[in-house]
Amino acid sequence: MSTEQAKRSVNGALTVKPTTDERKLSPALTAESATSPAKKVIIKSADMKDDMQKEAVNIAFFAFEKHNVEKDVAEHIKKEFDKRHGPTWHCIVGRNFGSYVTHETNHFVYFYLDQKAVLLFKSG
Repeated sequence: MSTEQAKRSVNGALTVKPTTDERKLSPALTAESATSPAKKVIIKSADMKDDMQKEAVNIAFFAFEKHNVEKDVAEHIKKEFDKRHGPTWHCIVGRNFGSYVTHETNHFVYFYLDQKAVLLFKSG
């Protein structure tokens, strides 16, 4: 597979709605936020298994529901991945940033959740 094909294979769009299991993980969610409209997800780049990508998107979805400040969203996602998959995860959230990072194999995802970008990777 060429590099261009590999890039295209990780790009895509999907919509995410909270599942019953995910609502159990975030007791701070209200009934109103749990029934909010689906958000558009675009995976821009990934070196991560599909199930872990979905987990990252779901955790990000609930982090955005719970927090209004991007730093707090990033902290929530990072700490949740540290807890579930061991240290050391790094997370950057925002509308406008550049990055160049080194990550462990199979532990990198960069995606958009509506207008906000999320960069999540394991290193160290």
